[in-house]
Amino acid sequence: MKTRLGLVYGGKSAEHKVSLQTAFAVIKALDLEKFEIHPIYIDVEGRWIKGPELTGPVENVKELEFTSNASSVAPTSLAPALFQGSQQESKEFDVIFPLLHGPNGEDGTVQGLLEVLNLPYVGNGVLASAAGMDKVLMKNIFAQADLAQVGYVSFLKKEWQKAEDEAYAKVEAELGYPCFVKPANLGSSVGISKCRNREELAAAFTEAFQFDRKVIIEEGVEAREIEVGVLGNDEPQCSVAGEIVPKKDFYDYTAKYEDGNTALIIPAEITETEYKELTDMAIRAFKALDCSGLVRADFFLTKDGKLLINEVNTMPGFTPFSMFPLLWKHTGLDYPQLIERLVNLAIEKYQEKQQIRYTI
Repeated sequence: MKTRLGLVYGGKSAEHKVSLQTAFAVIKALDLEKFEIHPIYIDVEGRWIKGPELTGPVENVKELEFTSNASSVAPTSLAPALFQGSQQESKEFDVIFPLLHGPNGEDGTVQGLLEVLNLPYVGNGVLASAAGMDKVLMKNIFAQADLAQVGYVSFLKKEWQKAEDEAYAKVEAELGYPCFVKPANLGSSVGISKCRNREELAAAFTEAFQFDRKVIIEEGVEAREIEVGVLGNDEPQCSVAGEIVPKKDFYDYTAKYEDGNTALIIPAEITETEYKELTDMAIRAFKALDCSGLVRADFFLTKDGKLLINEVNTMPGFTPFSMFPLLWKHTGLDYPQLIERLVNLAIEKYQEKQQIRYTI
């Protein structure tokens, strides 16, 4: 029997287009002999639009953008079994695959909805998704877990508006230049700026606060950017390591998704000792956030050989040419196999949670 797979993609997020690319790639890779594919598009206004079951290949990304004139659905209609008789008889989906990046999708909101609806879903749960989306909370948790990382400070928009000069002075005193200003709750390098002086710092605050009410400022370090994929639930495993070599100042949105002006070196040229330390830190970070399914863990490797964790991404870029799938391909798990593995991990996690008692 085929697995009925609901793909949720798009989303009310600055990373909407990235999500469409991810959905297009996953659909092309899925085996129609094994899966019933049900697309569920969330437009930029936040409307949920369920498309027809896909019985053949999709030719381009535009075909996945259903218009707002199509039949909108309430999110609760994803699980009619909760409201109509026996769950086993009427369940519409076996698994939901949230192919969402950024706020309103990768941040625990959709995961919380799926938990309430008691639906199996791929990837991280509510806690890990929320903490992994908020870079400040994530770094606070990493600090508690004694994971080495760069210095950082954060500000709310109202704090900055009330005392701009004091904010800049704090950054200069605690971090210095260069530094990086980022929206706290966004990925794909959207809204990130590298700052070398106060003028650039002020402009960066203005830019980042367009995308979030909270920003994080991180100390700039001269280091190589090394990444590793983590896959699993309670017993996670790591892929080979890869290195990002941006030909620009840093790995920004354009370098990631538009001009391709970045080299990915897989496997990264690191020592066995460095790889062991890297994977140990990646798994510690995975467990500190109580992750499940997948993450991509990003590190800095300084010239003196010190490893610093930068962040984890709980829904990393997921096209066949994105770092996470490429890391696993070089580890021996091809893109279609990786998708199937994630679906199986989702079912495993769901079945385990069904054993939990909620009554005394």
